[in-house]
Amino acid sequence: MHAAHDDILDALHRQGMTFPEYPVFDAPGNPRGKAAARAHPMQGILKYHGLSDWQWRIAFLPSISVTNNIAYTLTWVEFDPDLREDEATINGQRVTGRELERVRHSLNAVRNLARVQSGARVYSRNVVAEGKMQPGKGLGTSASASAALALAAIAAALGESAARNWRFVSVMSRLLAGSGCRAATGGISLWLSYPGIPHEESFAVRLDTAGQFRTLRLITVPIDSRIGLRTESAHADAPNSPFFKCWLRNRRDEVLRCLEAVAQGDWLTLAQTAERDSIALHAVTMTGGSEHKIFAWEPENITLFRMCDDLRQQGIPVYFSTDTGPTTVLLCHQNDAERIAEHIRSAGFDAAIGGVGDGAQLVDLDAAARELGL
Repeated sequence: MHAAHDDILDALHRQGMTFPEYPVFDAPGNPRGKAAARAHPMQGILKYHGLSDWQWRIAFLPSISVTNNIAYTLTWVEFDPDLREDEATINGQRVTGRELERVRHSLNAVRNLARVQSGARVYSRNVVAEGKMQPGKGLGTSASASAALALAAIAAALGESAARNWRFVSVMSRLLAGSGCRAATGGISLWLSYPGIPHEESFAVRLDTAGQFRTLRLITVPIDSRIGLRTESAHADAPNSPFFKCWLRNRRDEVLRCLEAVAQGDWLTLAQTAERDSIALHAVTMTGGSEHKIFAWEPENITLFRMCDDLRQQGIPVYFSTDTGPTTVLLCHQNDAERIAEHIRSAGFDAAIGGVGDGAQLVDLDAAARELGL
């Protein structure tokens, strides 16, 4: 995978991609800083499961996603030296245990660089389709939450100059959820990763820098998981699948094919890739456990998958994508989006039409406070 990484870097450089330097912080940060940020969830094109390093959330293979502007996470971070322990409220509920531990892990990484020991108050909320839909499982809100948390914490403790370094923000956005690094950069983004890659080298880079995909539409169909699926369980099981090594071996060529498709503004190839790799992802996930198998799809998924196939036979290009969970996003051209959405709704599903979202952005504190009810 290291050799594949070098080939991918060469392809990026040939396309004129450059990366900012990873910053060095000589002065202490702000122990009383506060900031708010918003980020969109992502939908996988080339997916990933499995972590070669759980501490730093390094994936075994590179991955590509598209940011979905139908939803966002808004997060407020406030450092307070008088606060003895971190507090986090997510979607109106105080969190503890593993959820709080993951938030604290991201905060600690920023605090260590800023050389501050303040506790933090974190308020975060996920909003889907202007509050008109439930997110379901598998929409990618852990990625948007990770990116919004990292950007807000960086701006609060290290200042807006650090927050403008997209490479640094992407690296730090990896620490709650790996895919957060792609939500941080937005658009069609590639996450550079392989086992053993240095922490500061594992970041995402936005590929669609010329606005090539303004006509791409993402139709979100939220579906709940009846098994209470947890993404971390899928990450743990995936490397045990007999299909996992084959998945890794194919990744270099698939990434290079996607890079070429992005350069040409070829949404069709990306959508076809997303559908094919959705099937591969779940094949890996379902075959990773010896006793307990993770069947992440629900019966509704089969209905939607067959619907896509039927619509293509009618001459309407539409392709499904699922990540960890049953929530489905259909990729299509803007000219077909309303017709496809009506077809989905007539089958009894919710459907919301979105487009390609930008990366994580800072939000005015007063506006964020109003929205979060602070």
